[in-house]
Amino acid sequence: MEGVRERLRRLDPGIQHGIRRVATLVLLFPLLLLLGRAIPSLLQAPLLLGYGCLVLTSTIVIFYLAYTRYADPAVHPPRAHRRGRDTDLFVPLPAQPTVSFLVAVRNEESGIEACVRSMVAGDAEGVQVIVVDDASTDGTPDVLRDLARRLPIEVLFLEENVGKKRALVRGMERATGDVVAFTDSDCVLAADALSRCVTALVRHPELGAVSGHTRALNADQSMLSRAQDVWYEGQFRVIKAAESVFGAVVCVSGPLAVFRRDAIYNYLPAWAEDRFLGAEFRFATDRQLTGYVLGQRYRGRALKRRHADSPFVRDVDYPELAWRTSYVRSARVWTTVPARFRPFLRQQIRWKKSFIRSLFFTGTFIWRRGAGAAALYYGHVLWVLAAPVLVLRHLVWEPLNGMWLLTSLYLSGVVIKGCFWGLAFKFGEGGSSRWRYRLVMSLLSSVLLSWLLPYAAVTIRRRIWFRGAS
Repeated sequence: MEGVRERLRRLDPGIQHGIRRVATLVLLFPLLLLLGRAIPSLLQAPLLLGYGCLVLTSTIVIFYLAYTRYADPAVHPPRAHRRGRDTDLFVPLPAQPTVSFLVAVRNEESGIEACVRSMVAGDAEGVQVIVVDDASTDGTPDVLRDLARRLPIEVLFLEENVGKKRALVRGMERATGDVVAFTDSDCVLAADALSRCVTALVRHPELGAVSGHTRALNADQSMLSRAQDVWYEGQFRVIKAAESVFGAVVCVSGPLAVFRRDAIYNYLPAWAEDRFLGAEFRFATDRQLTGYVLGQRYRGRALKRRHADSPFVRDVDYPELAWRTSYVRSARVWTTVPARFRPFLRQQIRWKKSFIRSLFFTGTFIWRRGAGAAALYYGHVLWVLAAPVLVLRHLVWEPLNGMWLLTSLYLSGVVIKGCFWGLAFKFGEGGSSRWRYRLVMSLLSSVLLSWLLPYAAVTIRRRIWFRGAS
């Protein structure tokens, strides 16, 4: 497999692209065949077959975009078609911009040293590393004091727990970089991860934010962690790559989120003080901060007026631009995932709440970012909202009424889709046998995790910041 890849890399880029496009179509042929067989019957049973056809179509389109249209912005120069009337509005960064790298931590005594050391050990030059301890009650402060004596880092100790967003904003009061990067306290980064993201922002002035590529740090700890590792690979390599084609990655994920300072600085108070349904929304919500980058041209001025007294708004006024967001596949970062079921469910509920909050912000303007970005976003929203209803129908109502064939067809569809995602992982990882765990995640997502959306909606005003994978 590696020999084939090496020979392909030696070919002319145009030939490489052609081979990749043909290979992708060949691999997608089974799904295209299934779709072709289902469409003639669509009018006879639109409700029964419509959702399945939509899922097949979206899967085909997403894979085609990810494998034939995506280009890593840290490696490839800007495409000519992206140069339009707004090009001159984006001021290029210096060739070697200053960088501030921040992490907020609370009660991570066992893992924070590895995280901070990986932040410091990166190959990016002159990075200002800021660690904010959000009133930890374990031995984390002692670990950070010891690290501060031995490493070039700044540590800010908060006396009162304020939550991750507010802690990061407190750290931003000290940040001086042209580029601002965030990571999570349970992550470890590749040495070149940050520099690759910075390179992407330098080479592409229209990018306001980029996300790195995340995998599981503790993939071998349990079957659940192995399943999440395979799932992470697909969510980044395929989903974020497809979104990148339209410059609209809607979640620049926390393990490695890198922003231009002028794309987020004025909106930090809005992020820290975000309110939803009459109460403060305390979750870190990477989606919301990404939404401020994508939507500032439409919502930015109102957000600035709302927080006009904040020094983040009062001291400097950056223009509201139609920034693009992207994904840097070559920027590798590993995060500790929940290895047991209860912490995993808590994490998933937090993510569902962030999804709901994002829907009421990003969902109000993403249609203005173009047809492609809108189709990917609203298609995902439709899938998430419909999932609990479909599970109720296929796994509860139909069995109770003796319609076992329809239930079997539904589960077969879940398995087929999981196999396809698993084989994509196998191909991308040089034949790894772990592709089978993608089936576990597909079944888990369809049968159980879809039920969490209604629960997250009902409990959305509960406030807690909890990290941990054990």
